[in-house]
Amino acid sequence: MRIGVAIDLGTSGFRAQKIDLETGEIKKTVITLRNPLPGANVMDHLDFAIHYGLDKAHGLSATAVKNILTELGVNLAEMEKFAICGNPIQLSIFQGIPIEDLAYAGERKKQKYHIEEQNRDARIIPLAEIEGFEEAVNCKLLVPPAIKHEVGADALALIIKAGMIESNDIAIATDYGTNAEMALKANGIIYTGSAAAGPALEGQEIECGSIASPHTICDVEFEGDNLRCYVLDRDMNTTKGDLVNPKTGEIVEKEELTAKGITGTGVIALIETAMRNKLIVLPKIQTPDGIIHLQDGIIFTNKDLIAAGRAIGALRAGHITLCAAAGIGMEELQTAYMSGAAGTYMDAAKAHKVGMIPYNTNYVSQIGNTSLIVAREILLSEDRLWELQAIAKEIVGTHVMFATSEAFKEAYLLELAYWNEGMAFKMLQKFLKKKKLPMIGEPSSVLKIDRQVERDIPILGEEGLEVLERVGTYLTMVIEGCEGCRKCVKVCPTGALRMEQNGTVKIRTDLCDGANCQRCLHACPDDRFKWENLTVAGK
Repeated sequence: MRIGVAIDLGTSGFRAQKIDLETGEIKKTVITLRNPLPGANVMDHLDFAIHYGLDKAHGLSATAVKNILTELGVNLAEMEKFAICGNPIQLSIFQGIPIEDLAYAGERKKQKYHIEEQNRDARIIPLAEIEGFEEAVNCKLLVPPAIKHEVGADALALIIKAGMIESNDIAIATDYGTNAEMALKANGIIYTGSAAAGPALEGQEIECGSIASPHTICDVEFEGDNLRCYVLDRDMNTTKGDLVNPKTGEIVEKEELTAKGITGTGVIALIETAMRNKLIVLPKIQTPDGIIHLQDGIIFTNKDLIAAGRAIGALRAGHITLCAAAGIGMEELQTAYMSGAAGTYMDAAKAHKVGMIPYNTNYVSQIGNTSLIVAREILLSEDRLWELQAIAKEIVGTHVMFATSEAFKEAYLLELAYWNEGMAFKMLQKFLKKKKLPMIGEPSSVLKIDRQVERDIPILGEEGLEVLERVGTYLTMVIEGCEGCRKCVKVCPTGALRMEQNGTVKIRTDLCDGANCQRCLHACPDDRFKWENLTVAGK
């Protein structure tokens, strides 16, 4: 059998499929629960690569991919084709391409530091040219193009799979993930942007959060005064979970599946349901202990509500910004497409109610993991790769950089006031009008939901799904003169760090919070703990 592999290099985790190149048949699927780089978002990943070395970042990405290939049962020397898709940061890190031009939005900053724009057009090269994959002597690497800056091949995949190229209808498509890539088509023009909503939509930076995987809560609904949990089973199908008293955690009705966390979609469902039933009155949870209790000890806190509110607000601010760029009102957006794992498992009606889908939308289509689909398409057809390049060139001129957009800044500040400070919705509307931004209203009562797939990865293959809970990537170093106080170990909030003999530190990078934390650095009393001394290690 001629073997190829398609992989979505996502910020929140990698998703890969082994494919028979002769028949196009998917044989097996492997997903990881987190990205191998320290941190839960692209800014952390950029920070790590810039401050501690692109070689380290690439080494972690390459090691994780090789561990995934092992789990897929693929021999590097026998693999013929390898296709990747994802945002420009993840694709660049994997290929070892400098990422400084992705780290700065302003042109003056780039000129000051003599930063050159890297070429991120579509390309086909020998995989053996990528450091760490020298054994893949007979394998081609297929790389789809970026549109511009932070909007890459994954956004291009979203646009194509939403049918925006062919249709002239006003519509918006959003990848509900960490980077929240989005595209708006109006008056025959496609406008793109990325709201960088953060990892809360993927269930990360939530106390009991988890990426969508077996045994995670993906939805909730009230039954009387109690909350019914819905849990993903081994095949990623939604199954009825326990009925719980949300104020105490008491199990009212026990079901078979045990839950180990809550997904980003579960978080959105919980917020909408709790707001509808007055268990949440922004900006606080209205329970005696300020916690909503779910099954198996899983909780949702006020801190989680803040993180999720910021993510939801970033999405709506992004939609407002694209409408402002296109010169249309938010009320004209009546068709919306949802992609990614969160966009698949999310209850679209609940997402609509909290503002993650434009308020006047009356048709929503949930289209699955478009990034992995496109990776598979270019794996099976090189012509498809060059088609994508032609499309990317056409829409490059209509990218909206949210980082420098005044409209996004104003809209997002208002969203933060609404979600985190308790500003009334009518006041939010008043200030949008004052700032001359596109207006939002109450969600439309008519909403047709077209769920095109039941799972974000519809076909898992005859060998099924494997969840790689340990990516198998580590950073290690010997701390010279270490007195063994273990303070660095004690302050690590995720248990990513362990101290071995002779002052040897080992950090499990997929658990490490990266630049967002770095408590280990500050805990060392003699300032001997230095990240620049870390090296990439295998299992």
